Amino acid sequence: MITKAYTSFFKELARNNNKEWFHANKKRYEVDAKEPFLNLLEHLLDTLADWDSRMLADPKKAMFRINRDVRFAKDKTPYHTILKAGFSPNGKKSMLPGYYLGIDASSIHVGGGLFMLRPPELSKIRNHIAANTSELIKITTDTTFVQNFGQLSGEKAKRLDKSLLPITKKTDLIYNKQFYAMAEFPLEPFYGSEKLNQEIISHFKAIKPLNTYLNHAFD
Repeated sequence: MITKAYTSFFKELARNNNKEWFHANKKRYEVDAKEPFLNLLEHLLDTLADWDSRMLADPKKAMFRINRDVRFAKDKTPYHTILKAGFSPNGKKSMLPGYYLGIDASSIHVGGGLFMLRPPELSKIRNHIAANTSELIKITTDTTFVQNFGQLSGEKAKRLDKSLLPITKKTDLIYNKQFYAMAEFPLEPFYGSEKLNQEIISHFKAIKPLNTYLNHAFD
């Protein structure tokens, strides 16, 4: 279970984000952060695999590296101050809709949908929306979805294919280049509690209809 030690590690990492400090505290990272995070992912995957058999069962394959890619970044600090995981059919780097979890020193970030779309996939999604507009509106205005996430997020295009312009009269979501929703809530109330797993699954359930809808674009 995630405890206050998890928070302490990441607060200290934020103040000492360098390789020397990290290597000196590697044991703390493994015991206080990585191990409880992976245990949480394992429990989440028990449910997600029931929803979709294509989910990879290994929690290590869902977890993102703590090391940052600084090759083209202005910020050269070597480590993320958050542990993150992605759950999608066929793996976290899949182009299919999935679920996201991130836990930093003080907050839990949970959501899902489609974050990265190449032009061919984006075209399929927009055509699917054009053919099934009312269904998307119903999903994103559902009380459970709104209570958990507020609204659908995503960067929007400035221009749109003329054939899709009539859809804009029903919803501006057709302009989206990403289709995801995120929620954030405090970590502290869940220290040492199995209720954390339940809370995350509750949010995943709220976004599951959106993922099902987006998946149909690739049928």
